[in-house]
Amino acid sequence: MHETIKAACIQLNTGSDMQHNIKAAHALMREAVDKGAQYIALPENAFFMRGDEPSAVFGMDDHPGLLFCQQFASEHAVWILIGSIFVTIDESGKWANRSVLLNPQGQIVTSYDKIHLFDADFGDGECYRESDHFLSGKQARMAQLPCGELGLAICYDVRFARLFRDLARAGATVLSIPAAFAKRTGEAHWHVLLRARAIETGCYVIAPGQCGCHPKGRQTFGHSMIIDPWGVILAEAQQEPCVILADIDPQRVANVRRQMPVLTHDRDYILQDYVI
Repeated sequence: MHETIKAACIQLNTGSDMQHNIKAAHALMREAVDKGAQYIALPENAFFMRGDEPSAVFGMDDHPGLLFCQQFASEHAVWILIGSIFVTIDESGKWANRSVLLNPQGQIVTSYDKIHLFDADFGDGECYRESDHFLSGKQARMAQLPCGELGLAICYDVRFARLFRDLARAGATVLSIPAAFAKRTGEAHWHVLLRARAIETGCYVIAPGQCGCHPKGRQTFGHSMIIDPWGVILAEAQQEPCVILADIDPQRVANVRRQMPVLTHDRDYILQDYVI
């Protein structure tokens, strides 16, 4: 039987000093626990923001941020979604941008490697080439939470609606979309994309974000959000590091999907020119 849980988004301003970033996250995670959070979600690039390249690279066995979160989860008996960490996975010299879900015993339940990599050039010097540094993930991932089935995604994935519809049709009732959304695109698209993903799937969306200025002048949008299956914004941060919380109620998903059963209304069609 699924149950209502209290979820928290931790909004961070991550830099290139990993130990400093861990301490900043710890303070906000403690605040979330004190406010009753049972599930804590961190943003993309939770413990290191690229700009200055790291002096050390880590795998899943020795990543300081992952080890810290495993200990925190077990000490406080909470679920933790690490929005993403950078880990080495082969000899290519590239990383995986990996989201990791921990249970209240601090064990890894599942992980997800970002599928869609952000390669964009705005023509005025602001340019992103994630594919230069990261390998694209190949597999969508889901995991069971006390409140329902969680579908995992990261940041730029939010622009690819088919991923979320596939997750929802496979059983997801909550979507995790941690991000380090660029300020320019966030101002234009963040709210509408997140609300659309909730509305078209009948899922809760939990979207913790990065905020403020980062190494080499990078700016992120903030505005972490928790959105209900009808598209209602239940909690929203602004542009400073903070905690936001909201209840995730599985009955709300059931009610919305009964009222608006869009997941059952897909139809096959042929795309071709109109001929009289």
